[in-house]
Amino acid sequence: MRQPNNATTNPVLTSRRTLLALLGASAAGAVLLRPAHAAASTAASCAGLDDPAKKEIAMKLVSSAENSSLDWKAQYKYIEDIGDGRGYTAGIIGFCSGTGDMLDLVQLYTDRKPGNVLAKYLPALRRVNGSDSHDGLDPNFPKDWRKAAQDSAFQQAQNDERDRVYFNPAVSQGKTDGLGTLGQFTYYDAIVMHGDGDDATSFRNIRKRALNKAKPPAQGGDETTYLNAFLDARVWAMKQEEAHSDTTRVDTEQRVFLRKGNLCLNTPLDWKVYGDSYHID
Repeated sequence: MRQPNNATTNPVLTSRRTLLALLGASAAGAVLLRPAHAAASTAASCAGLDDPAKKEIAMKLVSSAENSSLDWKAQYKYIEDIGDGRGYTAGIIGFCSGTGDMLDLVQLYTDRKPGNVLAKYLPALRRVNGSDSHDGLDPNFPKDWRKAAQDSAFQQAQNDERDRVYFNPAVSQGKTDGLGTLGQFTYYDAIVMHGDGDDATSFRNIRKRALNKAKPPAQGGDETTYLNAFLDARVWAMKQEEAHSDTTRVDTEQRVFLRKGNLCLNTPLDWKVYGDSYHID
């Protein structure tokens, strides 16, 4: 996960795995069934975040925070060590050499295209997993990453791993919780930054923290109230780590949409991240 270049932190290494969190116990009884049905109607009236047009919006929103650009497709070649204790951060979603998802990506690429320019780094990626080390990667890994990024097969591998590990699990959980497009996006942005490990700041535990304060629509709760609780929990998690402590991607982006009642994430959209302004027609 990419942060501004001046971000520093003590290493907190969390392997980012596919979402396994399950929907909590459903509310029962006639009194709760009616509001659950009414709340679910918001999600039903929205296109899911996996709708192609909405997914494109999601990619641009994340790129504005991760790369200070709406041109997310230009980030296949991105790679640098941003000093956050996770080694190299690279690609369209911030795959990290220290958290396992970069290893999984290069392995997938190699399975599909043996002998590619990154295949020779697999042993080194296994060794440095869980650390910020560049052992076996320097000096040519960044150059070879950028070369690989010109290959459509590597671009597709990045797309597929983004979807498998981050996008699809987040959208699935959002739909299970009865959330509309914006709610599904808040889940996606959270899992991109925090992963879904067992630590207190992981996506699943941010969600649990929110559930202690409010119920999602699928459990009879009000969608706006629940999303505010989720974003409160997200801000708390971000502030636990210095590299994540700038919370503008929540404060001046997601909360802006929520305050406007834009639960379907309809365009036009205007927001700010790290003080920079963005617009989507």
